[in-house]
Amino acid sequence: MRQQGTLGWLKHDITHRGITAWLLSIALLTMYLFLYWGGKELFGMPLPDYPTQLANWVGGTLGLETITKWTLYGLLYTIAIVVGGIYVISKYRHNAYQIVRTGVVMFVQISLAFAIPEILKIFDQPGLYLSYLWPLEIKNLYPSTLQGAPLYFAVWTIVGSFVVTPILGVFYGKRWYCSWVCGCGGLANTAGEPFRHLTPTSSSSWNFEKWAVHLTLILAFLTTGLVGASYIVGDQYPQLQAAANSFQSWYGFIFVTMISGILGVVLYPIGGTRVWCRNFCPMAAILGLVQKFGRYQITVKDDMCISCGMCTTYCEMGIDVRAYAQANEDFTRAACVGCGLCEEVCPRGVLHLENEWDQDPQELTMSGFLNESYKS
Repeated sequence: MRQQGTLGWLKHDITHRGITAWLLSIALLTMYLFLYWGGKELFGMPLPDYPTQLANWVGGTLGLETITKWTLYGLLYTIAIVVGGIYVISKYRHNAYQIVRTGVVMFVQISLAFAIPEILKIFDQPGLYLSYLWPLEIKNLYPSTLQGAPLYFAVWTIVGSFVVTPILGVFYGKRWYCSWVCGCGGLANTAGEPFRHLTPTSSSSWNFEKWAVHLTLILAFLTTGLVGASYIVGDQYPQLQAAANSFQSWYGFIFVTMISGILGVVLYPIGGTRVWCRNFCPMAAILGLVQKFGRYQITVKDDMCISCGMCTTYCEMGIDVRAYAQANEDFTRAACVGCGLCEEVCPRGVLHLENEWDQDPQELTMSGFLNESYKS
């Protein structure tokens, strides 16, 4: 129902795919076109490099030569997460989980994803992002990146990607990264909070998600493998080098620049906040597979669901949570990022996020004795 008054109408319109939502998407798209192609030609038309001009002006004013258009974008991105995070904390101030989770997201973005990389640049060190791991940041595992990076970064990339990620995924599911650390998820859960209900929940969208996200994962493995093999063999096999360069270029353009960098944010007001995370992120695909065999699950209180559908509506990953609640079925979906909003919006407290293995049937609790669940 539309709220009365101009401000109420605008709030409804921009969060329900109205004209203002489309205008916001167009404005975001325009910003990104100038950011990525400013000073270049786009469809045969030269674009002025306004972002660089602004960065030069700011840098000259502050006397800092390290300020680039990407520094300004990183600052804008961080401000969006901080402002959105304050909004989320205020909105869910009664929920300790949401307060802590959002606070961690803000801290990681401010420190690991923005401040530390920019400080490193001031000291003529490469601006390295410690909060992004392979395969989300696919270039981190390229030999050229590892060769030119400090030892600590190379070690962290390998250990973080192949040891820390799967271990934490087993114990805490993908939420430890997708909802607590990752900048993509951080923006979605803060600045993107007003648009989370726009995520499609149809079976066709779920089928597309399963194919698309795992295809992207395969392409990430293939691209990384080709680049690594090309580096090892050197100039002996020019065909391999050509294939590696081609895969690297196309993967970078399609998935890193277009889908993750641009469309993933531009589509917030139209298609929900997790278009990239849900359908294409290779990191989410890996963690989702680990999560299916780990401890994380959402438990359901038997015969408590009233079918209001709030859980499904506010699931940013498009999971039909209500169907599981109606069936009295605990579940672990690979797509779930553990944001906890389904538990938050449920009016009867039916849902609960847990990090436990299935209960030992020999452990008989009073509740289990009363409802005879131990017999199942």
